[in-house]
Amino acid sequence: MAEKQPNIVVIMADFLGALALPMYGNTTVSAPNLKRLGEAGVVFENAYCNVPLCGPSRASFLTGLLPSKVGVYDNGSELPASIPTFAHYLRLAGYRTFLTGKMHFTGPDQLHGFEERLTTDVVPSDFGWSPPPGGAHAELDDAYPPYPNLDAVIDAGPCVRALGITYDDEVTFTSINKIHEMARQESEQPFLLTISFIQPHPPYASPKEYWDRYSEADIPLPSTPPIPIDEYDPLSREFFEYSGASRAPLTDDQVRRARHAYYAMVSHIDDRIGQIQGALEAAQLDQDTVVVVMADHGNMLGERGLWGLRAPFEWDMRVPFVFHCPGKFAASRVAAPVSLLDLLPTLVELASDANADQLANPVDGVSLVNHLTAQGGTAERDVLAEYCSEGFKLPWFILRRGRYKLIHCETTPPLLFDLENDPQELVDLAADPAHASTVKELRGELLTQWDVTGLPEQIAESRQRRATIFEANKCGLAPVWDYAVDNDPLRVHQRNYREAWQKTEERALLR
Repeated sequence: MAEKQPNIVVIMADFLGALALPMYGNTTVSAPNLKRLGEAGVVFENAYCNVPLCGPSRASFLTGLLPSKVGVYDNGSELPASIPTFAHYLRLAGYRTFLTGKMHFTGPDQLHGFEERLTTDVVPSDFGWSPPPGGAHAELDDAYPPYPNLDAVIDAGPCVRALGITYDDEVTFTSINKIHEMARQESEQPFLLTISFIQPHPPYASPKEYWDRYSEADIPLPSTPPIPIDEYDPLSREFFEYSGASRAPLTDDQVRRARHAYYAMVSHIDDRIGQIQGALEAAQLDQDTVVVVMADHGNMLGERGLWGLRAPFEWDMRVPFVFHCPGKFAASRVAAPVSLLDLLPTLVELASDANADQLANPVDGVSLVNHLTAQGGTAERDVLAEYCSEGFKLPWFILRRGRYKLIHCETTPPLLFDLENDPQELVDLAADPAHASTVKELRGELLTQWDVTGLPEQIAESRQRRATIFEANKCGLAPVWDYAVDNDPLRVHQRNYREAWQKTEERALLR
């Protein structure tokens, strides 16, 4: 490339919905660092995850492929080591590639193109989080996760410490150290640093410092109140009952308290992002480093009476997607719908000028570089999403085209929403004769994208195979798939090479 390759820092948070952030119109949340990045960056106003579930979503943006195409149906599915990720492509383009934090890799490949992980993961690498084959979690032993429940909502509040806080402390520390380490090296070789926080993942618990940034009275109740169970559409009712909401009616105080804790957690993550941005500024890397802010999915947060992930509605599906690089991109906002599938081709083009046709594996996403550089954007296209895990009798699918969003499941009637006139998705137009042609057109396209009748059998076979392996691995000596981080102090701190250390210290003094 004639132009110098930019360093790239991808920052993501778990459960961080776009509609809970100031850059997307939320006036309650205090997130000044994210707000500044949005004001100076390119904000994609209608960015979607491709599945509202951690593991499959990460597989989709890492590979640029819908997760069902690579067999990642749920949180216990293995991303095949034979499928290139954006880390592989950037290594080919000459980048050093680092990962810190949660990435939900299941199976023996715990790197997937990253040269080095700076922390262990926070989820297991075996198949224990797979949905059980042929039945509900309650029919099996404690090796499988229990049914979802609303304990995290009911128990929400301030805390002294929680696993997620401790983990994200380490993620922040290792990220800042790596930024300064790469700056000290003064190498021409660019780097990719992917930083993945676990907060604001439940439990809804925050240190008092962040809790006290909000007054309980200032926390609004959901903009769309709970819907009576008999008035839910059939797909929403399935999820409502599966999530445990029907077994534990919530008071307004409980709902407000959980949202209070979630907003406090967002503020905590915002401070961490500010520390990372501060490290880039101190290292004089902030002007020509591409910083991407994103999330794997959102959080219903009590909207419509629903909580958590897995729902096909905007609070779960919409994610922050911001590209910040003052030396390359002017601040702008992009209204065109996009998805996380677009991350891989965008990073590859930023790193190497390669386009999707030059990738080793065809992808479902498209590069957004034209949007970033104000060169006219890309042609309007459909945004696709799916859900193939537990909680519903059969998978559901989304196709958004322009203003319309169609939700399809083989066991329930379709849902159609006009997001321009009805952003809260309160009016289902699917049965309206005036929109029959739109439903027919979108459903026809959706059925060309997925084998909706054959996919359930593939999912069932995958679950059965993984359950067999999981049970077998409990017999005898279990394999070790978890990634062990090399924290050898002799390698990191001891001054064994005097000349090299003198040069490093001289550079440090000059800065």
